[in-house]
Amino acid sequence: MAFSFGGGGASTAGGLFSHTQNKGFGFSSSFGTGATTSTGLGTSLGTGLGTGLGFGGFNTQQQTSGGFFGQLAQAPVQSNQLINTASALSAPTLLGDERDAIFAKWNQLQAFWGTGKGYFNNSIPPVDFTQENPFCRFKAVGFSCIPGSKDEDGLVILAFNRKEDDIRNLQQQLVEALHKVLGGNQTLTVNVEGVKALPDNQTEVLIYVVERSPNGTSKRIPATTLFNYIEQANIKNQLLQLGVVRTLTRTELSPAQLKQLLQNPPAGVDPIIWEQAKVDNPDAENLIPVPMVGFKELLRRLKIQEQMTKQHQTRMDIISEDISELQKNQATTVAKIAQYRRKLMDLSHRVLQVLIKQEIQRKSGYAIQVDEEHLRVQLDTIQSELNAPTQFKGRLNELMSQIRMQNHFGAARSEERYSVDADLLREIKQHLKQQQEGLSHLISVVKDDVEDIKLIEHGLHDSVHTRGGSFS
Repeated sequence: MAFSFGGGGASTAGGLFSHTQNKGFGFSSSFGTGATTSTGLGTSLGTGLGTGLGFGGFNTQQQTSGGFFGQLAQAPVQSNQLINTASALSAPTLLGDERDAIFAKWNQLQAFWGTGKGYFNNSIPPVDFTQENPFCRFKAVGFSCIPGSKDEDGLVILAFNRKEDDIRNLQQQLVEALHKVLGGNQTLTVNVEGVKALPDNQTEVLIYVVERSPNGTSKRIPATTLFNYIEQANIKNQLLQLGVVRTLTRTELSPAQLKQLLQNPPAGVDPIIWEQAKVDNPDAENLIPVPMVGFKELLRRLKIQEQMTKQHQTRMDIISEDISELQKNQATTVAKIAQYRRKLMDLSHRVLQVLIKQEIQRKSGYAIQVDEEHLRVQLDTIQSELNAPTQFKGRLNELMSQIRMQNHFGAARSEERYSVDADLLREIKQHLKQQQEGLSHLISVVKDDVEDIKLIEHGLHDSVHTRGGSFS
């Protein structure tokens, strides 16, 4: 999971490598308390437009910089700074004796650590060593996702120093307070795109502003325009009172900006390490190398990684529960299908019995036809096969006798008793029961047909005697 380097502390239009942070803490008593002195988004950005804020009003001060990466990082290091840094690390002239070598080693240690001041001359101010200096050892290069949202989408991120649940419960008040911060203009509407939890009990709120013109059309305010407006000092102070600790945008980079960013290593990052990071990029289409300077940045990314891992685990648990529920539903459905199949078979047998009785009534009084005679012969053959000692009935009787013998011997000698799996025994019983029902039904059908045949023969015999008596 890649994380945005700029999301940790960047709050100005400096973009990716800016580290300026706002110092807001919590909400005030309500979202709307700090939004009473705003001059309005329309009056600030739309001066000269009269009443209302047209689409052009926002664009009058739109800058080409800003956004998530902002202006590409530059390293305008002056020559005197380089000279002073080199003097502090190699040849300080404070005491004019061998103790200057100790100062040089101390300055080198401070430069490696990325903190402190390097004294090297009594008449020149000391050099400030920061983590951005090229000698700092606590640096690494990670990878973050390239933003995919466009500037026209107008998405701006506000990081609040509140928990996610608090933000969601007060979301409507938050929207109203932000609308007041933007001047309370009726043509503007603040919308919340999403809410996401951050480490250290912070919450990220993704918003965009829609401007409606008098003719009924609407348009989203560009992200850079909205970001530049809320970065003004008076607006930022009001956002601080609402608990906003940082603001940023995540707009996509143009191919030229991306190329320039990759070609120029950030300040303090060794070009060789930067080139190696570009080679090691696992997904150059979607990821971009970003520097990690100091332990705080490493800890921030670690916390975000742990939080995303928890969110993924939570989602996996939900998916696992859904799969278990689907499996239960599938088992229930399979059982119902088997039940309906058995019911269908029973209904088919009942329908067959009805058809047989109906056919008997329809053919009563008629002589036996040729096909019926063939059917009778076939039924007799089947009956004889079933009653044959070596056929189904004989085998079934033999199987039943073997089962009784096994039960008898098992009761006599329990140590030689064989156990059958309950499910298998249930299937055997069900199979034997179905076979027995089928045989009983077939026998009853044959018996009924034999009775019908006898009845027909008796009727024919009576009719022959009746005709013979009439002739005599």
